[in-house]
Amino acid sequence: MKLDSRNLTCMLAATLLAIAFSGCGQEPQPKPVVKAVPVPAAPSNQDAEKAEAAKAEAARQAAAAARAAADKELAGRVKTALVAERTLNAHGIDVVASNGAVTLFGTAETRAKRDMAGKVAAAVEGVKSVENKLAIVAGS
Repeated sequence: MKLDSRNLTCMLAATLLAIAFSGCGQEPQPKPVVKAVPVPAAPSNQDAEKAEAAKAEAARQAAAAARAAADKELAGRVKTALVAERTLNAHGIDVVASNGAVTLFGTAETRAKRDMAGKVAAAVEGVKSVENKLAIVAGS
């Protein structure tokens, strides 16, 4: 077969078209997307100070709650001791405790019963002092 210029041109054109069409339909690979990840900032001294202050406040509140519970428990033990003393009308006596200091409020029939209430309260374990504010009212 003899190749003339016309056949050669057609073959060359067909080859070029075949090469050009062989790349059709193929898309280039997508480039990977890189997202910036936020890096948490190191805690500042101010944040550390706030955390420390919050911790100290929580400890103070816990100590105050424990102290209040201990005061309530002590007042209850004093009231129980007053009720156990049959010669006293303990239902007319209120007891308040604060850090071992007990205060008696209310009424007593006589000075002797008033003093007895103070002695009974002072004898309870945990009582450091007694402030007797019982008023003497006959028939109470």
